[in-house]
Amino acid sequence: MFKNHYNVIGVMSGTSLDGVDIAHVNFTLNNATWHYKIGVCETIPYNQEWITALKNGINYGTTELETLNKKYTSYLGELISHFITKNQLTNLDAICSHGHTILHQPQNGFTLQIGNLPEIASYFTVPFVCDFRVQDVELGGQGAPLVPIGDQILFSSYTYCLNLGGFSNVSMFENGKRIAFDISPVNTVLNLYAEKLGFPFDEGGKHAAKGILNTSLFETLNALPFYHQPYPKSLGFEYVKDIILPLIEKFNCSTEDVLHTFTKHVAFQIAKVTTQKNSTLLVTGGGAYNTFLINEIQKNAPYIQITIPDTKTIEFKEALIFALLGVLKLRNEINVLASVTGAQKDHSSGKIFTTN
Repeated sequence: MFKNHYNVIGVMSGTSLDGVDIAHVNFTLNNATWHYKIGVCETIPYNQEWITALKNGINYGTTELETLNKKYTSYLGELISHFITKNQLTNLDAICSHGHTILHQPQNGFTLQIGNLPEIASYFTVPFVCDFRVQDVELGGQGAPLVPIGDQILFSSYTYCLNLGGFSNVSMFENGKRIAFDISPVNTVLNLYAEKLGFPFDEGGKHAAKGILNTSLFETLNALPFYHQPYPKSLGFEYVKDIILPLIEKFNCSTEDVLHTFTKHVAFQIAKVTTQKNSTLLVTGGGAYNTFLINEIQKNAPYIQITIPDTKTIEFKEALIFALLGVLKLRNEINVLASVTGAQKDHSSGKIFTTN
């Protein structure tokens, strides 16, 4: 499907479990340069039943996972169909969806994003492009992060592109190649502790700001082996469940002190990898609204100019980029970079399902 204009929908569900991001995006290719415009977009929150199911999916056996995948595929099909109808969207070229990550174990050659079963195509009359991570893992890659090629194509004017979602990840150029990797958990941890205070998340980091630093916890977190491993590297909720949470619980900290200490830990780790002087940093994802975290990043990296973009870009950048990955797949063009994931080669990843 080679043309200069694409009218598509991008869909993303992140590990922070705030909901399904759906964005209507128009892409234009002009003089070998891609331009985008985000139109109507919406985050559809998960109800408590879905939050519980998606959190617990990591513990499910094969049969339970298959059932969850089928239910979620139907759920996603209905959500996207309703979005299209409600906003009277017509002449679409494709729907491009990440799905929701339940298991991510690239070291074992395995990753699972639910919501990518072929039957989802029955909800639509246009191609459904999805399942972008599996092929990369089969090629020896981490299967993540996938957003950096979108950073390279759409946001190359910034030195660093930082996403603050369930995990923090960064992309940048190094020695003429795009590199990227996960830095640390963020909202997968902060939201869990905010919930202990009765809130779904720590708005603006105000509860973290009330806490005090537990130096021993801070130093123990920073000493974890993951932070000293070379890239490419990526994280899944397994890491939070098996490593981070048990470690935190060993310390006798108040909830606000955990929020404070972990936020400072995140900022410290981000500053360790964004070291270029007189550089620019684009921050997106829900963590961009965490004022305490942003201020801590700035304190740790005073030489960086931090940019918080418009609301649509903050909240829907990943949906935007998965829309782009889908377009590149339709064109059979590279949409995953080996320099980022560690795969054997650059490749055009994803599956295309149609009702035809």
